[in-house]
Amino acid sequence: MAVVKVRRKYEMKNIMIAGAGVLGSQIAYQTALSGFNVSVYNHHIDTAERRIKALKSDYERDLHLTDKEFQQGLDNIKVITDDIATAVKDADLMIEALPESLELKERFYEEVSELAPDKTIFASNSSTFIPSQLAPYTDRPERFLNMHFANQIWKFNVVEIMGTSQTSPEVIEEATKFAREIKMVPIILNKEQHGYILNSLLIPLLASGLSLWAKGVADPAMIDKDWMISTGAPMGPFGILDMVGLRTAAQIERNAYAQTKDESHKEIVDKMEQMIQEGHEGKESGQGFYNYPNPAFMDPDFLKH
Repeated sequence: MAVVKVRRKYEMKNIMIAGAGVLGSQIAYQTALSGFNVSVYNHHIDTAERRIKALKSDYERDLHLTDKEFQQGLDNIKVITDDIATAVKDADLMIEALPESLELKERFYEEVSELAPDKTIFASNSSTFIPSQLAPYTDRPERFLNMHFANQIWKFNVVEIMGTSQTSPEVIEEATKFAREIKMVPIILNKEQHGYILNSLLIPLLASGLSLWAKGVADPAMIDKDWMISTGAPMGPFGILDMVGLRTAAQIERNAYAQTKDESHKEIVDKMEQMIQEGHEGKESGQGFYNYPNPAFMDPDFLKH
């Protein structure tokens, strides 16, 4: 796959990614591969570097990138830093992909608002919080929106774009153009919706799977097997949870418990925290509900008996 030089029709060229977790690292690399100058802010610099470089095998397998082409993407990541001021100083667009903690995001947006140039558009990749919950922590609600990416963005290339009543239409337009330039399909929401479109459909499936597991109705493999055979899906809820990462999934369940006080959410969190403490964090750690790189649900015999 040849790396295509982008001919821009607008001035956006410097992109900051805040948070280099599972999705943040993917957004950073996909943006760099598409010809933008990328700066990455992450608390642990070495972790961010490792996660981004670890994408090489995925891009080789799925997009057939050569070593040289992958390196061209890496070369466009100009800095990886634990200093917000350094990362945001020239940013035209800042995409926040920090953990799903409202307190953490509040502190970050208050700090980055003081440091970012006036031109910088702020976007959050949050799966949990809608933009009207986050925009008040910034100094630019008219230049704030959510851009929500699906995991494995080089393959499942959609980005859901959601603004508030205060978001400028020009900002929505610029975010849409940017999405297309990094080879995403923009999905524009007409109004705010918790869970966007994707998670509004997906979260009930994952929550039901977790509930069945927590109650002891069936083990994860049996639940996935039933779903995959019955629907023809390539993976079940627990395979998906491993892709998302158990830390992220556990935080979503914590937020659900805080909002509802439903003890079933706490029971799920307790079981997931035990797995996390044992190092079973999902695909990235090599073990979650399945073992990687060859999870049982990918075995042709998994669905046969």
